[in-house]
Amino acid sequence: MRKCAAELLGTMILVFFGCASAMTQGFGAGSLGVAATFGLVLMVLVCSLGNLSGCHVNPAVSLAQFLHRRIDGADFMAYVTAQILGAVLGSLLLAATLGTDLGNGGFGTNFFGAQTETSVGLSAGQAFLVEVILTFTFVLVLLGVQARPEQASTAGLVIGMALLLVHLVGLPLTGTSVNPARSLGPALVRGGAALGQVWVFLLAPMLGAVLASLTWRFLACGPPSAAASDLPLEDPTRPPS
Repeated sequence: MRKCAAELLGTMILVFFGCASAMTQGFGAGSLGVAATFGLVLMVLVCSLGNLSGCHVNPAVSLAQFLHRRIDGADFMAYVTAQILGAVLGSLLLAATLGTDLGNGGFGTNFFGAQTETSVGLSAGQAFLVEVILTFTFVLVLLGVQARPEQASTAGLVIGMALLLVHLVGLPLTGTSVNPARSLGPALVRGGAALGQVWVFLLAPMLGAVLASLTWRFLACGPPSAAASDLPLEDPTRPPS
């Protein structure tokens, strides 16, 4: 129960702050400000909630952890449910605070086609491919940094920087999802075109996570090392004993 509560709370905070930044164009700093907000929020969440649940706050990350047997099927389903609920709650708080139409940020929803003034107008297929590539990169970095217990002290920083990086690339293309819960919550609350397009941002990140998991297994030449498997499944950020 505490693990699910941590996932719900973490996802709610990520969506509220990240999408608020998107709505205000990085609080006046533009795309760099939006990317930095998402990255910094995830970094502090990993450092603060990692010992409770692993701080996935993302169904694609939970899927990768499930495929690597770091969580079981029951935890996977519970985590994803908590993440979706957290994203919806974060979106409702954002709507109550800023409304749903502030600025050109589109309530922080993801998009393809000519949805915003900053969009480059990708097709659905192009947006799908972009999200697969971005999620693949993000999850591969996450799996790599979690594979070595001695890197636990810097895991939050590296994971946060990875999210910042993919946002810098993806913001003008799709608004950057790499997280189905982060996309679904704002789309459900705002509705309209965002809800009609959200399928891309539900399926593509999950596919990207699967491909990253398969690639990491190939690169690592088999299952995680004994040293890595000594860590609790729900606590990939704990320092080695």
